[in-house]
Amino acid sequence: MRALVQRVTRAGVTVAGEVVGSIAEPGLLVLVGVTHDDGSAQVERIARKVAELRVLRGERSVLDAGAPVLVVSQFTLYADTAKGRRPTWSAAAPGPVAEPLVADVVAALRARGLRVETGAFGADMAVDLVNDGPVTILLEA
Repeated sequence: MRALVQRVTRAGVTVAGEVVGSIAEPGLLVLVGVTHDDGSAQVERIARKVAELRVLRGERSVLDAGAPVLVVSQFTLYADTAKGRRPTWSAAAPGPVAEPLVADVVAALRARGLRVETGAFGADMAVDLVNDGPVTILLEA
C-alpha cells in the first residue's frame, strides 16, 4: 500500500460538477494506492503513519492538531514506467480488492478520532488543492 501525503491549506474533490469531499482548513490530502497482496496489516500501518506523521506547522500531526484529512483512491501510485512511454498498471489491485481496503484506511483514521472526507472510488475525479510548503511525502506499508 502506498499513500502520497500532501500538506494542504485546503483541498476538495469534485465528481460530475458536484463536490463529494473537501477540507477547508489546513490538513492532509492523502492519495491511497493498493497493490494485490495488501491487507489489514498494511491498512493499519498506513493509517498510523498518516495520523502520526509530524508534518503540519509546528511539527504537529493531524492527530495532535485535530486537523482534517481528505482521502482519495489513486491506483496510478502503482504505475510501472520501466519500459517505453506508456505506464502499465499491473501492480495496482483491481477495484473489488482495492475499494474495501481504501474504505478500511478511512475507517482506521476515523477510529483514531480524525475528521476524514473522501473522494469517490473509481470515479473520474477533479482534485483541487493548495499544497502548503510544498510538503509531499510518499509512505509505503
